[in-house]
Amino acid sequence: MKLTKEQIGNGIWILAILLILFTPLGFHARVLVNKVVAAVISPSAVDEEEQATLADYHWSLIDLEGESINLQSKKGHVILVNVWATWCPPCVAELPGFVELYSDYKDKVTFVFVANDEKDRVIAFLEKKEYRLPVYFQASATPKELESGSIPVTYIIDKEGGIVVNKTGAANWNSEKTRSMLDKLLAD
Repeated sequence: MKLTKEQIGNGIWILAILLILFTPLGFHARVLVNKVVAAVISPSAVDEEEQATLADYHWSLIDLEGESINLQSKKGHVILVNVWATWCPPCVAELPGFVELYSDYKDKVTFVFVANDEKDRVIAFLEKKEYRLPVYFQASATPKELESGSIPVTYIIDKEGGIVVNKTGAANWNSEKTRSMLDKLLAD
């Protein structure tokens, strides 16, 4: 049986799709695509009438050194919560923007990066990328207002507990729009 050019072309496309979906090469390609997407999408604030309020701040977390914190201790602060994992291409794609944002706002905003992953993998990933972020693991149930069925998901919570941003998927967190929003929340 002789293959036609069309069949060969289809075979090449199928092979390319399989490589992208099921190999480490594909992971990096998905990260690259998500970086492009994140570069053009800045998160927006939730309309004020649709904003949820974080009623219960009780959320026990454990940092990379094994120290416990409870989100309750951050009540009254502007808080940015990001739930992510090393195996998630959109999560990996948006982290460089978070690193830059954290570098400038770490003394003003409470950053909580909750890893949905194995501790050893997270530590190795952060060391390889040389990221210095406050990463935590859950030690209790997530407050219902911060529950999500997918990652990455990011919330920005104002000083009164209003969930100003509720963004699923990769975004440009180091944008002027995000910085302006944080500056406004800090000034309120």
